[in-house]
Amino acid sequence: MGSFRDVRVLDIKFLEESHVIANYLIPSKDGPILVETGPETAFEHLKEAIAKEGYHWKDVRHVLLTHIHFDHAGAAWKFAENGAKIYVHPKGLPHLHQPEKLWNSAKRIYKEDMDRLWGEIAPIAKNLLVPLTDKQEIILGGVPFITHYTPGHAIHHNAYQMDKVVFTGDVAGVKINAGPVVPPCPPPDIDLMAWKRSIGRLKSLHPDRLYLAHFGAVDRPDQHLGALKNRLDDWAAWIEPYFKAGEDSEEVVPKFVKYTQDQLREEGVSEQDVQRYEKGNPSFMSVTGLMRYWKLKSQGRLE
Repeated sequence: MGSFRDVRVLDIKFLEESHVIANYLIPSKDGPILVETGPETAFEHLKEAIAKEGYHWKDVRHVLLTHIHFDHAGAAWKFAENGAKIYVHPKGLPHLHQPEKLWNSAKRIYKEDMDRLWGEIAPIAKNLLVPLTDKQEIILGGVPFITHYTPGHAIHHNAYQMDKVVFTGDVAGVKINAGPVVPPCPPPDIDLMAWKRSIGRLKSLHPDRLYLAHFGAVDRPDQHLGALKNRLDDWAAWIEPYFKAGEDSEEVVPKFVKYTQDQLREEGVSEQDVQRYEKGNPSFMSVTGLMRYWKLKSQGRLE
């Protein structure tokens, strides 16, 4: 156990599109371990993907969540209802036990799109929620993992190391097929300095492979993480003048879409993959998140 050969990539076809959200299945002595669940809206596709690997979804006894955003954790309650243990950072745990605040916060952003995007959410019993802190070592069904606290994208973000591979959630960015890596920057937790420290943390592990939630395996981690850091700086620097000018986020979004999608096209990304990037990393979220970052920084609340 423990090599990348044991990892099964599950494409859960979010919004009926392939190569947008990946979950991961790892065989163990205690049934398959699942990394991320995706949203409840993609649960039927997730069940089908698990079945294709020779398992029933109810065989899953352990679910590792990198963080609690709905595209990563929205269907976790389904597995908990079947008795699976759900592993998550302590800061995210209360929101899975009592998800109303998380749901209402997201609804202010997504409005009438909540049900279409994310589906249902339900509380998870506390006895099934397992907090994992930084550098914590656990063994699940004979498979050892080390938790790495990796904030910057979210304050409740963990990455999980299994031997020489790391499941990175969103802290290692979004990369669709052969396209470039880009940073997902939703509110409210974007913190550039914390994110860069997390990138450094991942680099220091010298992994052979990264597994991204959006989407799939990365076999040149050092190069990938360096490119992510550069793109994060680029996007933040592009947003800063609009923040200083007091522009409304909604007015900035179409300009940001043009800027970032032109970048993708210049790097040879197909139109279909440009849309996959948008589904996996909505532009309006990054504008809102980076605007908030500059606001907090201007108030002295961030480094």
